[in-house]
Amino acid sequence: MKHFRKISDLHEALGVKPPEHPLFSVAYGERDTCTSISELDFISDFYIIGFKKLKSGQMLYGKTKYDHDLGSMSFIKPQQKVSFRNMELEEKGFMIIIHEDYLPGTSLYKEIKKYGFFDYEVNEALHLSPAEENIIWNLYFSIEKEYNNNTDEHSKSIIISHIDSLLKYAQRFYKRQFIHRTAITGATVTRFNALLTANFEERKLNNTGLPTVASLAEKMHLSSRYLTDLLKEETGKTALELIHLFLIGEAKNMLTGSDMNISEISSSLGFENPTYFSRLFKKEVGSSPNKFRDRLMN
Repeated sequence: MKHFRKISDLHEALGVKPPEHPLFSVAYGERDTCTSISELDFISDFYIIGFKKLKSGQMLYGKTKYDHDLGSMSFIKPQQKVSFRNMELEEKGFMIIIHEDYLPGTSLYKEIKKYGFFDYEVNEALHLSPAEENIIWNLYFSIEKEYNNNTDEHSKSIIISHIDSLLKYAQRFYKRQFIHRTAITGATVTRFNALLTANFEERKLNNTGLPTVASLAEKMHLSSRYLTDLLKEETGKTALELIHLFLIGEAKNMLTGSDMNISEISSSLGFENPTYFSRLFKKEVGSSPNKFRDRLMN
């Protein structure tokens, strides 16, 4: 697998003209312009923001294969494996390539790490409505225009500003996609809670440990970050917070309806350490498990 440390090397592999800047570039493509790429597997030192409508072929990143037949945006972070397979564009597309070393000293150096969609899987790409697509293309062409202008002391800050706007719009459009996805596929939290219940029943039989965000996300065929963002949009709480609430609910039931001691309850829920269970219970409920039980009995 290739490791691209220079943007110029990636440009060469993609068959596009050399970049104007060693640490930042844009690449615009019309239909049929990707046909020279049969297979390319790589990791890089770059953030890559892409938009494409594929006529054929596949783009892979993360752990999931996905055939793109709709216009979609992809967000790839440094050191993430990427694969191109016999790609051919249905319409125009673009790539914005940002080397890690382009960002220090800019407002995006820390901000870009806060955008969770750089941790999504490929099948969680952002699918744009026509109106959203127009907004993204206008921002891209503004970036491209500045990229191709004669560089001066304002060029970088203007480009950074446009990229920042593009990422903020992407975050807004993902929120729309979360809402739309929920309307189509049913409430994510319902499926999530069903898996938590099933995990709890399995725990009784197989002595499995605590449920994790990663294990539940895998069963839902989502990345951990995407699942957390979906649930946050739907409930206002993260996946981990919902797991904790479920466990505390089960603990309250045991404290109320059984004579099990705290250590037994902790173990039956999957906690290896009763102290950790008691600390979590007090954080969520406001009192220790023993005080909670005493209050109910009195």
